[in-house]
Amino acid sequence: MQKRQAFDIALRQLQLKLLEMGERVQQAVRGAMDALKTLDPVKGQRVVDGDQDINLQENEIVDLCVRLIATQQPVAGDLRKIVAGMRIAGDLERMGDLAVDVAKTAVRLQGQPLIKPLIDIPRMAELCDQMVSDALHAYVQGNVALARKLAEQDDEIDHIYRKVVEDLFALSADEPDAVSQAMSLAFVGRYLERIGDHATNIGESVIYIVSGERSDLN
Repeated sequence: MQKRQAFDIALRQLQLKLLEMGERVQQAVRGAMDALKTLDPVKGQRVVDGDQDINLQENEIVDLCVRLIATQQPVAGDLRKIVAGMRIAGDLERMGDLAVDVAKTAVRLQGQPLIKPLIDIPRMAELCDQMVSDALHAYVQGNVALARKLAEQDDEIDHIYRKVVEDLFALSADEPDAVSQAMSLAFVGRYLERIGDHATNIGESVIYIVSGERSDLN
């Protein structure tokens, strides 16, 4: 009984570590978008510098998962929780990297007037933030329905991303001097679209934990 209790405590610790990492990633995405909207290099660099902490969190989670597998020899649902925990940490780490990419764009564009108001890109970021929140809630609750709903949100992000690219390329066709910035902003849209994809990956991990089913929500 004591061994099981210790194992359950460790699984709860894994869950808490993933939630802490997810919160840190959300802060990074929000900070990166704030830097982009203001073209503030200081804010952008803060996000870049903070990525090391997210990487350390992933390493701690992976180490915990490996230790649990080695010492507890879990099976069935317990093993799925641990394996999925490592996957979720990997997806969160990639989101952090993508937030850094957005922040670096903000640093690179400092001092330049924006070629168009940022409307759709911040909307994409808001949807990404909601997707990460929903993915983490689905994880904590073991909520398969909420996990599957992420696919619909991801479709909305994809739709906005296509509009962003179309608008930027139309603008750059009319204004050749805007090509460089248009490309940079199109890449920002791509980074956010990828964050949405990683959120759906977390949804897939939730479904795997609960049912053992391997789903494709992308």
